[in-house]
Amino acid sequence: MSYSLEDLKFLMARLRKPDTGCPWDLKQTFDSIVPHTLEEAYEVADAIERKDYGDIRDELGDLLFQVIFYSQLGAEEGRFEFADVVDGIVRKLLRRHPHVFPDGTLESEVDPDNRPGDDEIRASWERIKAEERALAPKQSSAALSASRLDGIARTLPAMARAEKLQRRAANHGFDWPDIGPVFDKLHEEIDELKEAWSNSLSGAGPEDAVEDELGDLLFVCVNLARFMKVVPEKALHRTNHKFEARFRAIESHLEQQGRDMDSESLEALDQIWQAVKGVEKRR
Repeated sequence: MSYSLEDLKFLMARLRKPDTGCPWDLKQTFDSIVPHTLEEAYEVADAIERKDYGDIRDELGDLLFQVIFYSQLGAEEGRFEFADVVDGIVRKLLRRHPHVFPDGTLESEVDPDNRPGDDEIRASWERIKAEERALAPKQSSAALSASRLDGIARTLPAMARAEKLQRRAANHGFDWPDIGPVFDKLHEEIDELKEAWSNSLSGAGPEDAVEDELGDLLFVCVNLARFMKVVPEKALHRTNHKFEARFRAIESHLEQQGRDMDSESLEALDQIWQAVKGVEKRR
């Protein structure tokens, strides 16, 4: 016997049933389960990176449960139901893929001989998204005024949001002509960060100047990655993994020799670090 999506929805309703449901689930709100949703999304990504397909299946189930949970809360408050979520995403994907569904219906098919190229598809995608943003309900007057940058979630990780902001601006002509000026800007931001740091040591600059200049430097690094067609989050993740592997190799090397890492000098540790790098290059 295999359970279905309807069984999952029924289970969720039981968890939220007053008096007989789960006390923890009954206490939850849209806001309170957001951290769990983010955690589940990262766990899916981690399982994919490890190529653990059994774990991917399980983590996708956890992520799906988050969608069901939000939908249950929406139904209880009379705002929307799971069927509305499904209907909304199908309509949006039909609208954004005219190169697959030319009539905007699931039954329509495109002529394979007249299929548009990648550049045309990408331009169409951005145009349709821009039209959707223009038609979206306006937020309260206290919110920011309408912008071409609307729709980029402020809760995204800062590096991912920087990349999206830059790509959106570039789509509207606000971009460097080529990678050369980006390298120039990188050196400029390094110099400004050095100056801010020097001023902070002497008490001559604003307290947040270093943070401000460091942010500018990171923003330029994201721009550089974009021009090189490298995903900055993936690049940093790769470096994190590399650092961890090398650090663990140092620990293992010292442990095999009966030495205590905390008692070693920086020079000794760096010597082992360089040896580990040398082994990597010879592989």
